[in-house]
Amino acid sequence: MNFYSKVDFRPKLFSSLRNYSSEKFRADLVAGIVVGIVALPLAIAFGIASGVSPTIGLITAIIGGFLVSALGGCTVQIGGPTGAFIVIIYNIIATYGLEGLAIATFMAGVILVALGFFKLGTIIKFIPYPIVVGFTAGIALTIFSTQINDFFGLGLRNVPSEFIPKWIAYITNFGNIDLTTLCVGLVSLAIIIVTPKISRRLPGALIAIILVTLAVALIPGLHVETIGDRFGSLSTDIPEPHSFTLDMATINLLLPSAFTIAILGAIESLLSSTVADGVTGTHTRTNTELIGQGIANMAVPFFGGIPVTGAIARTMTNISNGGRTPVAGVIHAVVLLLIFLFLMPLINLIPMACLAAVLIVVSYNMSGWRTIRSIFSNPKSDITVLAVTFFLTVIFDLTIAIEIGLILAVILFLRRVMENTEIKAYSGQLEVDEDTELSRHEVLDIHPGVEVYEINGPFFFGVATKFDELMRTTIGEKPKVRIIRMRKVPFIDSTAIHNLETLITSSRQEGIHVVLSGVKENVRESLMHAGIDRIIGADHICPHISVAVEMANRIASQS
Repeated sequence: MNFYSKVDFRPKLFSSLRNYSSEKFRADLVAGIVVGIVALPLAIAFGIASGVSPTIGLITAIIGGFLVSALGGCTVQIGGPTGAFIVIIYNIIATYGLEGLAIATFMAGVILVALGFFKLGTIIKFIPYPIVVGFTAGIALTIFSTQINDFFGLGLRNVPSEFIPKWIAYITNFGNIDLTTLCVGLVSLAIIIVTPKISRRLPGALIAIILVTLAVALIPGLHVETIGDRFGSLSTDIPEPHSFTLDMATINLLLPSAFTIAILGAIESLLSSTVADGVTGTHTRTNTELIGQGIANMAVPFFGGIPVTGAIARTMTNISNGGRTPVAGVIHAVVLLLIFLFLMPLINLIPMACLAAVLIVVSYNMSGWRTIRSIFSNPKSDITVLAVTFFLTVIFDLTIAIEIGLILAVILFLRRVMENTEIKAYSGQLEVDEDTELSRHEVLDIHPGVEVYEINGPFFFGVATKFDELMRTTIGEKPKVRIIRMRKVPFIDSTAIHNLETLITSSRQEGIHVVLSGVKENVRESLMHAGIDRIIGADHICPHISVAVEMANRIASQS
């Protein structure tokens, strides 16, 4: 057995290096350096907001970013910690501690590898868009809420993790605003907003951090809380790998959180790669991308890291600066490693209010309010899914939001399919080619005692129940033959087969023949596998309605 041909794992780095040139390297080098600089403040900010240290945020960006680029299926994807994970990471640490986070992240990596191994990369893209928008907007609001304390300098040390109690605490303590801290936050916010208007190539977050940190350090008497004040002197040593204990009790406890991390990571990375493909004209190997993401998430917990996924903003920065191969992503990880090794003492001086401003801008960009506004012109079912997912994300947590959102989307989808699946009844005459584009229609005479029912759409459990109710509520003289026309049934599930079997059996007991017409090959195979042909008689499964009507008329005339 050729394992390579069975598993869709073909990292783009290896194929990109086949025709690599010095010109491509120069472009990747520039892009990698720029993205590394842009990723620095985000890695620090996401680490702190998630409830871990800035060091852990950087370590995650270095190790995770390297593995995503080296083993992923997208040529320009940049991996690292992202804002989408902040809420769930914070909640896992609060409930299960850092070891619980490490186990959940590792398990999420295993799930991602399994998704790629079983070639489910394409299916992940089919998660309803309102769910993605709903929980992304919910995460954005939650991230914004976590930054109020640092941005306004309220000085709260034990901020509640729940959304409503958190805002109650803020409102109660709003009289404790530190004006110096607020000014630092507002100046940082202004720099981040104005910088792109001067040049889109300038990383606003980094420039804000540099300028504001210098100002706070050099202006006498100006003091606000910094990273060093909160976390102490940051180490420049790469953490040694450490293990954690896995047992069934822990796995069962953390599986929902791991599943949420995996699904969220898969969605975000594949959305990022889809956007990148649209800009660069490349094609992401989705299953390889999931496996690469999974390996990255299996590796970072051993160094204390947090979950990793593809980051849209950093990926687009890579593209806009000329990066076209995974080498740029590898260089970005190397740049972060050099900063970690030689510049960490300077990171201690960064004000917390400045990082809060960075995350407030991140949350605004994540909110997608323009997209939400456009969805409100869509069907009510889409609005419902979006609203439910959003409020569950904000009020409860992301795990519940994704689970309930998916269930609700499936229910609404099934309802929509049922509404669009028609069951028609005919008697007297039937046009053979009705609902087709043929100019000539053959009209068949249906003898008294013969009824024709046509199912137009998938014949699954919801429609099966609907069809069964129609059979039971039909008023009038019982027919001698029932023709079930199935030319427009693309598939049939086990519930529909069971209901069909019940209908055939009960009809036979009442002396009524059942004839099937126009059964598609895949549906016919399902019926044969279930033994319907033995119950109804193989000759009662007709290839065309003309044959079925002729047989039914003959049976009705003889009865």
